[in-house]
Amino acid sequence: MFEESDVASGDKAMILLQSLICYLREKNVLSRADIEELRDRVEARIADAEAEAEVQAALPCKAAIAKAAAEDMRDLDEYCGKRYGGKHRRHVN
Repeated sequence: MFEESDVASGDKAMILLQSLICYLREKNVLSRADIEELRDRVEARIADAEAEAEVQAALPCKAAIAKAAAEDMRDLDEYCGKRYGGKHRRHVN
């Protein structure tokens, strides 16, 4: 087995969150539209992180972390969509 020092706490948190999202989707607590909304919110953090980096000269890793989180969320959205199906969110123009 793994020792605690072998796995970063961020990796453990990601596994727990992904498992929770999948479980809630499986039990129909979350809809596909809910997961798409969550994905959009995560992607919006990229713009926030990039704007913050420009204005406050923040560390560039914030933008990289936001991009990595958005990519993970897109992958999870795609997985849940294939596994559990469901209707996409309605787009209002």
